[in-house]
Formats: sequence, C-alpha cells, structure tokens
Amino acid sequence: MSLESVTQSVDEAVSGFFEPIAKWLGEVVFYAVPVGGTDLPLIVAWLVVAGLVFTGWFGFVQVRKFRLAVDVVRGKYDEKGSAGEVNHFQALTAAVSGTVGLGNIAGVAVAVSIGGPGATFWMILCGLLGMATKFVEVTLGVKYREVHADGTVSGGPMHYLPKGLAERFGKNGKTLGKVLAVLASFMILFFGLFGGNLFQVNQSYAQLVSVTGGEDGAIGSSAGALFFGILVAALVGIVLLGGIRSIANVTSRLVPAMAGIYIVACLIVILVNVSAVPDAVAAIVEGAFNPEGVAGGVLGALIIGFKRAAFSNEAGLGSAPIAHSAVKTKHPASEGLVALLEPFIDTVVICTMTALTIVIANPATLGEDIGGVTITSDAFETVLPWFPYILTVAVMLFAISTVLTWGYYGLKAWTYLFGRSRTSEMTYKVLYTVLAIAGSLLTLQTLIDLADAVLFSLAVINIIGLYLLAPVVKRELNSFLEYVRARDAGGETGDGEDQESVKTTV
Repeated sequence: MSLESVTQSVDEAVSGFFEPIAKWLGEVVFYAVPVGGTDLPLIVAWLVVAGLVFTGWFGFVQVRKFRLAVDVVRGKYDEKGSAGEVNHFQALTAAVSGTVGLGNIAGVAVAVSIGGPGATFWMILCGLLGMATKFVEVTLGVKYREVHADGTVSGGPMHYLPKGLAERFGKNGKTLGKVLAVLASFMILFFGLFGGNLFQVNQSYAQLVSVTGGEDGAIGSSAGALFFGILVAALVGIVLLGGIRSIANVTSRLVPAMAGIYIVACLIVILVNVSAVPDAVAAIVEGAFNPEGVAGGVLGALIIGFKRAAFSNEAGLGSAPIAHSAVKTKHPASEGLVALLEPFIDTVVICTMTALTIVIANPATLGEDIGGVTITSDAFETVLPWFPYILTVAVMLFAISTVLTWGYYGLKAWTYLFGRSRTSEMTYKVLYTVLAIAGSLLTLQTLIDLADAVLFSLAVINIIGLYLLAPVVKRELNSFLEYVRARDAGGETGDGEDQESVKTTV
C-alpha cells in the first residue's frame, strides 16, 4: 500500500468520525443572525463589544499610553531582579508570532474580495479596539502567573481565571474558576495540536509545492512531503525543547525578519503605483460608508472587516497571555501595555499593508471564487513577477513561528491538565512533533475546523472572566503609572514587597 493511499484513508476515517461534531460545534460557536441583509456571527460581535467596553473602561488606553508601551518594549522601565524568563521585546515577538500568519495574507484578500475596499477600514477599527482587550487579558496573565522553583513561568486563562475569581468572589469564585480553567486548557491544547501546528505545516508545504512545479515537481511526491514534515518537525522539536527562552530567541529574530520581508514587498508595490495611493485610500474610506456590490451594504463591509480582524489578532481569546506571562517584570500592567502593540502590528500595520497592496494592484483575480493567497500573490505579481517565491519564504516563516508559539501554548495547557513532570512534558513534545510531520501528509480539514470552533468558544469563557476582573487590571495600571512617574522623576521606584505578589512559587 502506497503512502498516498494510507494518508487518504486516514483523512477519510478522521473526517467521517469528527465531521458531525465539527459541524455541530461550528454552527453553535459561529452562529450568525441576519443584520441589514447580511449575517453577523455572534462570536465576532462578542469580541468587538469587549473591545468597545474595555476601550471606554480604560479611557482609550491604546491611544493615550501607546508611546509608553513603546518605551516599555525598548527597556526604559526594566527592573533588575524581576521574576520571569524573557524581556519585554522577546515576549512581544513570541506572542506576535502566534497571531501573524496566513490570516494576514489570505484572510485579508478574502475580506477585500467579498467586502470591497471598505472592509479594510472596519478591519483597522476592530484592530484598534482589540488593543484594549489584549491589554486587559495580558495584565491578568502576568498578575496571576506562577513562577516555579526552577525559574520557569506558567500563565494564561487557566491560571488567572481560578486565582482571580477566587480572590474576588471567594469559594464560589474558586470553584467556577477551576472548572473554567480546565475547559480553557483543553481548548488551547486542542487548537495548538491541530490549528496552530498541523494546519500551518500543511499550508506552508502546499505553498512550497506550488512554486516548485506542483505535484510533479521536486517535492510534490509523498516522499517529498514526508521529508518536508520531518525537517520542520526537527526544527520545531529542537527549539521547543529549549522552552520559552529558546522560542523567544528564535521569534525575536524571525518575527522582525518575516514582517520586514513582507512589508518591504508591500511598499515596493505601493511605491511603483504611488500615483494610485490617493484613489486607493479614498476607495477604502468611501467603501466603508458607501460600498457598492456588497451584501448588506455598510453593515456587510463592517461585519466582514471585523470578522477578519478578530480572527487575525486573537484579542480576547486568551492565548497571548501565555507567552506574555513569561516576561521579566514586577508590574503586570507594564506587559499589558506591551501587549496592546500586538493587534496594532498584526492588524493595523500588516493586514492594512496587505489590503492597500491589493486595492492598488487590483489583480484580475480579485472578486473571483478562489483562494485568498492566490489573490495576494497575483497582486504582488503585477509588479514583482518573482514574488510567489518571496511569498513562499514569508509563508514558511509565518508558519514556523506560529508552530513554535502554539507549541509553547499547548505545553502550558498540557502541563496544567497532566502535571509538570519530565515524562509529561516529553510526552507532549513528542506528540506535537509527530503531528508536525503529519501536517505535510494529511489535511484533516475537519479537525482543523473543529479546532477553530473550540478556540473561539474559549473567547466566551475568557471575556466573561475579563469583565469580572477588570477592576484588578485598573489597580495594576495605576500602580505601574505611579512607578513610571516616580522613575521619570528620579525618585523611588516602588519596588516594594507588594509588587512581589505577582509571583506564586510552587
């Protein structure tokens, strides 16, 4: 029996078993209601409303404290002797690597194709709102993290939900928090194994095959797929063994590199067509409020833009706090401010660059019923005939960085559920590595669809917790701002024992 027939049989068997489950959960999580001639997924509304609430609650923190956030990333307010494993910049790049990916390339193309140029405007607005949500969840992630005896750190919704709710609401809050923590851990683990791992490897391999002669090319065979999977798995396994320090060291180089390559390519297309920029910007603004040919009109463009942004930056899903929790700091809100830069980079900068490039280039495939990556590639190809090769490099970098970060997220969920023993951690790392190999051989699309639904269901649990714990975040923000004022004035830094409460040694 050939390898192709084996993988096809596995795909069919998995799809046959999980398809009814995936379909049912997808219908529940992504349930949509008709609004103004189009459909609004309630989960998207849930994420956007959270962004609006937290933006108001914290007085437009993403605007007022943007410069301070940049200063924190630069290390201006670093404190010696802080618990943690990585600096602010490394924590940011590790988290960004988990969100910047194919959604920035393919998802944006789909948004512009379906929702018109105006979808870009609403996508940017949703990204700006998501900055406030990200600030809240990451502040809580650092506040209630666990610093273990060996210096390693664990954080995320599985830690701040039980601890925070117990702190605010006593015994009942503790019980509810523990139940939510187990559910959150399962959801993060499931998505990490299939969405953050298998899907990324599968799509990067598909792009590589497309530029190397297709199925008849050098790596189009099953042997080529197996070789690619083993190579990626080996790279991921080596880095994953080193923990968050190793991942942060890689992503702190990989993320700027991949973002740089992609943005430079966008700028080339924009500069070559610089005379078309004013018309493109006008089309984006006008299309946001007066779209033509878009189902649902303004609401249709708004919903499509919000949907792509929410799916891209993951604000409110509870995943990013896991990476940010490893930061070296005594002030949880310092990293919350750093985290608000994440949706800005992911959505406001990279997604907008993609959209502007597509609107300016206006490729012939725009609006056709084809894959988003193809539209983006065709847009670049109008100026750069060799761009599919650059896009392949970008997709590879995006995919590997995402696999690494979700490997870490999944590990923290796994150890919360099954313990931190050496055997437990090694079992997970082997399982994750094997699935990376399978990613180039299998599609398992049903499992990936199920993983998407599971991850977004986490947003319901997570955001309820964020609402209940928002007063804690406000206190932490005020505490850090007092420290900043004292530091800027050259006075006391406020490194008292009260700040050590962010550590819980186990």
